Amino acid sequence: MLATISQIAIGATDLVAAFLFLFGLKRMSSPATAASGIRVAGVGMAAAVLVSFLYVFTLNDAAAPHLPVNLGLALLALGIGGVGAWFVGRKVAMTAMPQMVAIYNGMGGGAAAGIAAVELFGNRAQGTTQLVVTLLGALIGAVSMSGSVIAWAKLQGVLGKPLRFSGQRILNGLVFLVAVAVGGWIALAAMGGAAPVLPVATWITIFLGVALLFGILMTLPIGGADMPVVISIYNALTGLAVGFEGYVLGNPALMIAGMVVGAAGLLLTLLMATAMNRSVANVLFSNFGTAPAKGKHGAITGTERETQASDAAIKMRYASSVIIVPGYGLAAAQGQQKLYEFVKLLLAAKVNVRFAIHPVAGRMPGQMDVLLAEAGVPYDMIFQLDTINPDFATTDIVLVIGANDVVNPAARTDKSSPIFGMPILDADKAKQVYVIKRGQGKGYSGIVNALFYAPNCNMVYGDAQAVLVKMIEAVRGLGAAAA
Repeated sequence: MLATISQIAIGATDLVAAFLFLFGLKRMSSPATAASGIRVAGVGMAAAVLVSFLYVFTLNDAAAPHLPVNLGLALLALGIGGVGAWFVGRKVAMTAMPQMVAIYNGMGGGAAAGIAAVELFGNRAQGTTQLVVTLLGALIGAVSMSGSVIAWAKLQGVLGKPLRFSGQRILNGLVFLVAVAVGGWIALAAMGGAAPVLPVATWITIFLGVALLFGILMTLPIGGADMPVVISIYNALTGLAVGFEGYVLGNPALMIAGMVVGAAGLLLTLLMATAMNRSVANVLFSNFGTAPAKGKHGAITGTERETQASDAAIKMRYASSVIIVPGYGLAAAQGQQKLYEFVKLLLAAKVNVRFAIHPVAGRMPGQMDVLLAEAGVPYDMIFQLDTINPDFATTDIVLVIGANDVVNPAARTDKSSPIFGMPILDADKAKQVYVIKRGQGKGYSGIVNALFYAPNCNMVYGDAQAVLVKMIEAVRGLGAAAA
């Protein structure tokens, strides 16, 4: 009786959790409702996790999944993970958000691979279909886990430049084929169609190890500028792996959550790849970031012209319209609060101020939107590329803060540039452009920005927050002088 009640409670809760996942995801599609959407999905996840403990009452039920249960370890793991994530999540800086997302996504892939490993080592997969799905979940989850760890290391600065060498793609392809071949051998051996030379457990260990190796090798050569797309790809893979393992366990909540996350990650990946005018294969297998040197084909002429923060601020104070293009440099300087403080001074002076967001600005999808929302910038001041691009030509001043590729006009004119054809924000078409940048380096992607050398562009060198403080003081000084 208790087993039956538990089964009904588990099924009902799984359906409610699945609905909350879908409803939460729907609300996350708008900045105005994203915060509540996250809370709704969080409630669904909490319900799905808590109700899973009812499986202990169904172990003797022939219709229930046969899972090893150790309540002590389960509670310990839940406590460590929950408390650790709570403290890390509260303290993480905005600049570290991309790597936090990457590592947590890797944990999701690792969890899916772990479930698959338990099924494989325990020989619990029943039937050919279930075994193949288990192996696919293990392969995809392991690749997502190790690849996400490398993505985290790149974003965190633990790993430096992309690791590239001759024959790398051939090696990666061979490693992937080995993983597939070993997985196929395991399936054949389990069905009695092949005699394993080594114990099955050894083959499973080799399979998981090669899958982890492939994730590492696939991510090492990818440049930092492609990290937003890479994170999104691994997010989709994690969702797919979770969905597969949900099927293996017969858990509707896992299946639905995995499919939703996988589909959302895939769509986001395709949207970002389109925003960069590149295919996903190009992101994964091309050496992005190797731009032509100055003085060669596609060379940039002219010099960077420096101006003072106070001069730029005064010009913006007396302009009719200003568009601000935020980039990762703003997040790194944690200058979003000072930026909005400066914007409010411009608004008080009747300046029309708007923000322009590129789909791949920053190092994580949506990072700039979150950054501005954190500072309290109203949603109706934030515009996406397609909406605001036609307005640059009639704008008095554009202020670029720590952005590089997304405003590089070489994407329109230089066929030798790695970013040629990528849709950009047309900042260079404005009457005047000011760029806040820490130094004269090339930026994260390693590509020289032709905008910085344009006759209508001036550079303001320095930490974004420090520069914005000077701009605020300059505009306030005008008010004090007038009084």
